[in-house]
Amino acid sequence: MTLLLFALASLSPSLQEAEAPKPWFREGAQESGFVYTYRSGAGTGFHFPEIMGGGVGLLDYDNDGWLDIYVLQGGELVEDEGDVVTTENKLFRNLGNGKFEDVTAAAQVGHMGYGMGIACGDYDRDGDTDMFLTNVGNNVLYQNQGDGTFKDVTKEMQVEDVRWGTSAAFVDIDGDRNLDLFVTNNLGWSASTEVECFNYYGEPDYCSPNNYNAPSSDLLYKLGRLSYSNLTTIAGVDLAFGNGLGVAIGDYDNDGDADIYVANDATPNVLWTNDGKGKFKDLGLIKGCAVNGNGTPEAGMGVQFVDVDMDGDLDLFMTHLRRETNTFYLNSRGRFRDRTAMTGTGNTSLAFTGFGMGFQDFDLDGLLDLYVVNGAVQAWKENERFDPKDPYAEPNHLFQGKGGTKFEEVPHGGVAGNPIATSRGAAFGDLDNDGDVDIVIINRDAPASLLWNEAPRRGGWIGFVCKDSKSHFTPGARVEVRFGKDQKLYRVAEPAYSYLSSNDPRAHFGLGMDAEGKPYGEVTDVIVTWPNGDQESFGAQPVGAYHTLMWGRGTKLGE
Repeated sequence: MTLLLFALASLSPSLQEAEAPKPWFREGAQESGFVYTYRSGAGTGFHFPEIMGGGVGLLDYDNDGWLDIYVLQGGELVEDEGDVVTTENKLFRNLGNGKFEDVTAAAQVGHMGYGMGIACGDYDRDGDTDMFLTNVGNNVLYQNQGDGTFKDVTKEMQVEDVRWGTSAAFVDIDGDRNLDLFVTNNLGWSASTEVECFNYYGEPDYCSPNNYNAPSSDLLYKLGRLSYSNLTTIAGVDLAFGNGLGVAIGDYDNDGDADIYVANDATPNVLWTNDGKGKFKDLGLIKGCAVNGNGTPEAGMGVQFVDVDMDGDLDLFMTHLRRETNTFYLNSRGRFRDRTAMTGTGNTSLAFTGFGMGFQDFDLDGLLDLYVVNGAVQAWKENERFDPKDPYAEPNHLFQGKGGTKFEEVPHGGVAGNPIATSRGAAFGDLDNDGDVDIVIINRDAPASLLWNEAPRRGGWIGFVCKDSKSHFTPGARVEVRFGKDQKLYRVAEPAYSYLSSNDPRAHFGLGMDAEGKPYGEVTDVIVTWPNGDQESFGAQPVGAYHTLMWGRGTKLGE
């Protein structure tokens, strides 16, 4: 035994490294030309918005088949005047060879405001992707002109709002195939309302939202013939107040219309249940997802509607504050139960503050994995900090799916070197079109991250773009793939999830291996449930490619 222990202890460093698990992701922002830092303006005080931004959007703005990156910029919140001093947002064009170039000036999208979040969608149904930006102050709607440029149409489309907007989503609320707009608002903040607060250790620090006692209502805009109209009151969305941060869109009750879930910070979350005609009721408490299993409101940040247990209905996952777990709500026939303990992620998340997050099958084994980016909102004690230069920095987390609702942590967030930062927005998408999902992360006052997926592949893949009969992308389509011996997987082609961010609009599937250890060569059927509840079958499809599915071109089911 002594000899064995000596032999193990004397392994060469190279052999020990060889036996270490291969990282799932490689940091590649700098080498790719995606060079950007979100500036919070921290240093002149503890202004609450400084600790919350910012977001990132993935969109193919020029329709060349490659996802581009849009990032929002913060700035400095000037207390004396209540104004914002900032630099411009940035658009990085994907060149298709692992490189990006800054095309902000050419695209005319360098808005200057204290930026927070982004929603991407083709609201004018002309075949290209538009952008809606939220700010501390006036929001902005950029209309894509189709020639590589954008136009600020905020005023003419009547979507100005001076409150503190956070996450937003384009969503068809009544099945007319027009993209309406939902905007989540945080508390009613201004520099004049700022108060003095202290952290766990008695040091001056950022406040809890409850210190301001100023929850806000969210906004719902209905798209008309010429512009948007504010439908907030008519739709009933003004009947709930909170400190809104994250938003997710999904038909949780499978009744054929889009429901809206808002993750609120330190106030009960809101589940806006759609009646199919554009009217909403908050059923969060009744349906079991307004508070956690102990009946306590939590600090909701990032959120996603996702079918974790692959039973055909949408579950919920949400990130939270340090000393709270990230929370998993299991959907059972339209009712939610806090089943965080089932996932194996709860204890890991207790010591950290989660923001952006996303479920994706990163290793293509047919099981969803989970990535969560972290960053504190109150400083760590000096001798406990992960980064001595950044008291809010925390490591991120990667959890490998083990089947059903079970997950297992992957060391170092799956990234070589275990990078530490104060991370906020995170967007998920296949940036190099190689069939696996990459990640873009916004870090507060530090360079943004671009994580190229290099996870060991454990199977094949397939992906889908869902469009209407006029070839316009249709968010909210639910895609079911069938393959092998009665195997089924479900995804939603929906960019609105995570935190302040807009994601790859394609539905992506890893498929794993067959009984002989070989990748599947095809899926035997693809069934799409469109946002109005229509179901169509598109038959067998070859793997290893992205396919376009068009509403009305499949075989209609249920007739």
